[in-house]
Amino acid sequence: TTRVGSGPFPTELFDNYGEYLAKQGGEVGVTTGRARRTGWFDAVIARYATRVNGITDYFLTKLDVLSSLDTVPICVAYDVDGVRHDEMPMTQTGFHHAKPIYEEMPGWWEDISAARTFEDLPQNAQNYVLRLEELSGAHMSCIGVGPGRDQTIVRRDILK
Repeated sequence: TTRVGSGPFPTELFDNYGEYLAKQGGEVGVTTGRARRTGWFDAVIARYATRVNGITDYFLTKLDVLSSLDTVPICVAYDVDGVRHDEMPMTQTGFHHAKPIYEEMPGWWEDISAARTFEDLPQNAQNYVLRLEELSGAHMSCIGVGPGRDQTIVRRDILK
């Protein structure tokens, strides 16, 4: 997950992982040139967005950036002042105080930039994508595995 500008970002990383994701992903705003803030996938926000916007499909970009990590965390809930929230906190204050609760998925070391089908991905990458679908409540229909136009896996063609 990336963001430009201020505001709450529960999974924002202020460590070596944040620097790694920013560098590997070339995370700079195209219009502003500002560095994007980086964080792990936030399934709480994804579930909320899916529900309130009627989202059926997501485009998962930059999966290749996660290659070479031993584990890949996914934010599955928040801790707000000692209370677990599996859904978005109902107040802005609650959201500002939200601390991520992570589930760790096994990583993968393979170069996935040549993958063109879901089955071409390493099993751990497939498992990660399937878990994101389960947690977000929507399909990961297109998956970016590199910066090129041809480096996209189409699992479900939503443009038909």
